[in-house]
Amino acid sequence: MLDERIEKAIIEIGAKVVILDPIQAYVGANINMNNANEVRNVMAQLGRIAEKYDCAILLVGHMNKGSGNKSSYRGLGSIDFQASARSVLIVGRIKDNPQVRVMVQDKSSLAPEGEAIAFELDKENGFSWLGHYDISVDDLLSGIPKEKKSEQAENLILEYLSKGKYPQKELVKKAQAIGISKRVLDEAKKALNVQSVKKGSQWYWQLPKKTE
Repeated sequence: MLDERIEKAIIEIGAKVVILDPIQAYVGANINMNNANEVRNVMAQLGRIAEKYDCAILLVGHMNKGSGNKSSYRGLGSIDFQASARSVLIVGRIKDNPQVRVMVQDKSSLAPEGEAIAFELDKENGFSWLGHYDISVDDLLSGIPKEKKSEQAENLILEYLSKGKYPQKELVKKAQAIGISKRVLDEAKKALNVQSVKKGSQWYWQLPKKTE
């Protein structure tokens, strides 16, 4: 069995990390990747190996083409692959800049989720980190560019502040409800020169006063 070969290799080199790339190569043709019971058995075996030898196991897979599905259902095969993992990272291209990829944490069972990080691959410089990139998993997979989110944030601010000041907390909630992060909202606020004013114990946002 392939499990025995993995254990033998771990013992021989004292491995602390095992990378299975792609996961289909480990599963093999005899396992139906869409069958939850069969996938759970495979993942349970890997879990026992990880615990027995105190090593991390990284599984590399690919996404399907179902653009209408949430990120949890975009992996090839049963959702039990993602359900069994303690952490799930997704890497995708930025639609309008295919040289840029972003790594987003879709699941984190043992710690708070990390921020999305971008990196670039080009012919001249090869690999380079670009740092934090404000985008959600679903937006990355659906191809919505960051610029579109900024435009949505600005339109949201203008809609609610057009009649006067509006509570900051309520605006943040409305933004997050449509997938706009606080960071993007703050950037839109700065671009529109929105002012913060305090009334009592509550903060409000308001558009700058027009000058004659």
